[in-house]
Amino acid sequence: MEQAILCARAADEKKARDLVILDLRKLSYITDFFVVATAGNPRQLRAVCDEIERAMHAVNARPIGREGGEESGWMLVDYGDLVVHVFDAERRKYYDLDLLWGDTPRIEWQVPNAHGGGKVESEARTR
Repeated sequence: MEQAILCARAADEKKARDLVILDLRKLSYITDFFVVATAGNPRQLRAVCDEIERAMHAVNARPIGREGGEESGWMLVDYGDLVVHVFDAERRKYYDLDLLWGDTPRIEWQVPNAHGGGKVESEARTR
């Protein structure tokens, strides 16, 4: 779960939108977590994935596979027990992983700041 949170925070650093972590541990034998994010354009899509790979590299995690590319409107980075999906808005709506995995628990990786409306990082919780 810590690596999924690391990926979400790395994507957030590059201003990805609509970030969710889906907890698939009880629903899939293929992977434990999906991190799903939206990028505004091809350049940002690449930057988000590069930042995620940089953050994971810093904790000695290497991807076992990559799919897609900036011009396709989506990229996937596979770490085995964690798969990161970054889409442009059109592809995010088309593939709609949020609906497909609608009953899946989400991992909270940020919570509202009680002191003024901003966000602060906190302990992860499953809702």
